[in-house]
Amino acid sequence: MRRTTIALLAALEAAVAALIGLGVALVPLLVVWAVHFGLAVDVSSFFRAAADGWLLGHGVDVVVQLDELTAARIALPGAGDPFPITIALLGFALLTVVAGRRIGRRSAAGGHSITGSVAAVVVYAAAGGVLGLSASTGSAAVPFWQALLLPAFVMAIGVVLGAGLETLREAGAGDLAGGWVRARLDDLSPALVASVRQATRIGAGAAFGVLAVAGVVVAVLIAADYATIAGLAQALGAGVDGGLLLLVTELAFLPNFVIWVASWLLGPGFAIGTGTTVAPGGTVLGQIPGIPLLGALPGDAPASGVLWLLVPVVLGFVGAWFVLRAGSPVDEHDPWWRPVAVGAGAAFVAAIVLGLLAWWSGGAIGPGRLAVVGPDAWAVALVTAATVGTGAIVGGVAARVQQRTGLAAAAGTSRPDLGR
Repeated sequence: MRRTTIALLAALEAAVAALIGLGVALVPLLVVWAVHFGLAVDVSSFFRAAADGWLLGHGVDVVVQLDELTAARIALPGAGDPFPITIALLGFALLTVVAGRRIGRRSAAGGHSITGSVAAVVVYAAAGGVLGLSASTGSAAVPFWQALLLPAFVMAIGVVLGAGLETLREAGAGDLAGGWVRARLDDLSPALVASVRQATRIGAGAAFGVLAVAGVVVAVLIAADYATIAGLAQALGAGVDGGLLLLVTELAFLPNFVIWVASWLLGPGFAIGTGTTVAPGGTVLGQIPGIPLLGALPGDAPASGVLWLLVPVVLGFVGAWFVLRAGSPVDEHDPWWRPVAVGAGAAFVAAIVLGLLAWWSGGAIGPGRLAVVGPDAWAVALVTAATVGTGAIVGGVAARVQQRTGLAAAAGTSRPDLGR
């Protein structure tokens, strides 16, 4: 496919992805504008609010200045002063990463991954810049450089993932960038390349396995505490229009909640305000935001709650066992420490993934004590490295011992009996 065609298709798909994300934020606000306000107020304020939500979902900080009446109702220290909202509603970022992965994969399959990726990133930078300029008002302001760069960075994550996975999957693809990467890999030691690939597969698999378990736990918590969640929603008195807006907000916040529960499973837990903690070892809460989804917060765990730490250990063990057994056959010249190095690399990869996600999922959601919300990224990364690394090293050594034992047994049965 021609380079120009790839660029145009990637730019068009990126523009559509940006419009869909903005539409997800704008549609419920327009319903509120039509139903609650009867089309009597300026619609531009709702558009700016949707732009703020979309930018916030990509990590852009929004500095809010509340009016005196609202600040008095909140009754938090500093509510009357400008305060930043820095927590990212990761549902919007997830939509962008998924769209970027598709763009990167198609661009690499068409032979021009760099062209398609650059086109998509430039479109997202333009979209973020335009929305950043239009979203800033007297009551809310966004840093223009963040609006210009952060949505483009999120799109870049997606296109790099898509192009990289397509390049690794289709070794014979005609993409120049993919061919350059494969040529550079061919210049390296095959054992080093194989070890890095194995560590990446094990570590990434364990990290996303923890997130999958956390997703199941979140589903169970929502089902078990549905009455509490419904009661909190009714207490807000939002009505049908406000309920739709609240639902979209909670869906955008759901990936954050899954990451928080993953931090809870790992042990460090998370905070919802200064001086609070939600962890298996104990829960200390004060006044929390009136978000119905928070009614599903995990409570105090029994003493056996420490068994949740076995989840990353088992995932690391199983991943190392299958990946190393499925890799290249055991060579008698392989150093004994190779499975240990692969396990340590897997621990590093898993810690980077879950640590960065924990950092990205938290931030400030209000003034005063609400400036500290979410998990401690360093604690999550350290616990992840320790647990996944332990399982991966043990699993890798066990797989290597099993392979060597099998080879020794096969050599013993095939050796001729010279004594007869």
